[in-house]
Amino acid sequence: MKLFYKPGACSLASHIILKEIGSDFEIERVNTDKMLTEHGADFNAINPKGYVPVLSLGRGETLTDDTAILQYLADLKPENSLVPAFGALARARLQEHLNFISAELHKAFSPLFSSHAAAAEKLQARKQVKKKMAHFEFIFDDGRPYLLGDRFSVADAYLFVVSNWATPLGVALSQWPNIIAFSKRVAAREKVQDAMRAEGLLIK
Repeated sequence: MKLFYKPGACSLASHIILKEIGSDFEIERVNTDKMLTEHGADFNAINPKGYVPVLSLGRGETLTDDTAILQYLADLKPENSLVPAFGALARARLQEHLNFISAELHKAFSPLFSSHAAAAEKLQARKQVKKKMAHFEFIFDDGRPYLLGDRFSVADAYLFVVSNWATPLGVALSQWPNIIAFSKRVAAREKVQDAMRAEGLLIK
């Protein structure tokens, strides 16, 4: 397998899960401004959607959606318990969290990454980010360490990555102590650090 990624982007969640399941894989960095991979390949030919992550499975098969990739990878190694079993209510809860992160929180950040977005649009985006982050702050109010309870899941990897965009984009995390504590827990995981180090996000 090969993961096409951009450092610190949502593809980091897939990178983390690849590390968590102990899979053999390669990574290839993508410059999404020039739409070229680090080896000079046309990224538009790899993913016409134009964004990361892309998971190449070989034989011409690829996956190009965060939530699909995360669940596919976790299901390869069910013994790692990174996703609940199919048919369980907990699996539906997982998909509920993944969908909200993808469609609501992740999307809310989009104008903050754009050099073309007007100041008013960015102000509105920060308001939306705060509203979506408050949803997760409330979930952690009951003291659970992870979104599904005591066990780390693919949804936690995704939330960790997206929530850590807040501070660099002008949204202070200090207003969400539960999310700060959650982020520290996830950041302390060995495989999370391995993935971040591989992307140049950690020095040590």
